[in-house]
Amino acid sequence: MLAAGCAAWRGPVATLPLQRAWVDDALVEYVTTDVSDAAMAHAMGANHVPRLADALPAPAGRAAPGTSLLERVYVFPGGEQIGVFQSAPLPAGAANTDRTYSPLWRVVMVHWLKPEARRELRSQEAILDAEDRGELRLTLSDVVVNCPVVRAADGSALSGMPAARAR
Repeated sequence: MLAAGCAAWRGPVATLPLQRAWVDDALVEYVTTDVSDAAMAHAMGANHVPRLADALPAPAGRAAPGTSLLERVYVFPGGEQIGVFQSAPLPAGAANTDRTYSPLWRVVMVHWLKPEARRELRSQEAILDAEDRGELRLTLSDVVVNCPVVRAADGSALSGMPAARAR
């Protein structure tokens, strides 16, 4: 029998604010529990966990695709829209088949260079295409956040999640 890890005890239920993000043109819901940057952790009401930054690749090298623990989350610091995740579990829970998904995200700031080109971007592909057209600039930060997806794009959710909200 497998050990249940930190899920063995079933005590009181915690309530965490759900947030939304885009991934491949579909909405997912997630919670933010930990952030490596103190100011961002304070702003988000999350734990400040400096050790999350230890997941960053060494400055001299880049991890090969699929070998890093970190995915990218694209953040719009001007508040133009919700973030965009690089991946998400599908379905949510133990049956997840997306082996690239990780709840650890490296923050990439998205800055619009052409205000007239602003629109809602709903996928990493759309963001990278806009960057190629010179419409925006991406700034890779050294901030790592722990934001597990709790409701996948197909509506599947982790056990104990409330009914899905209207989209």
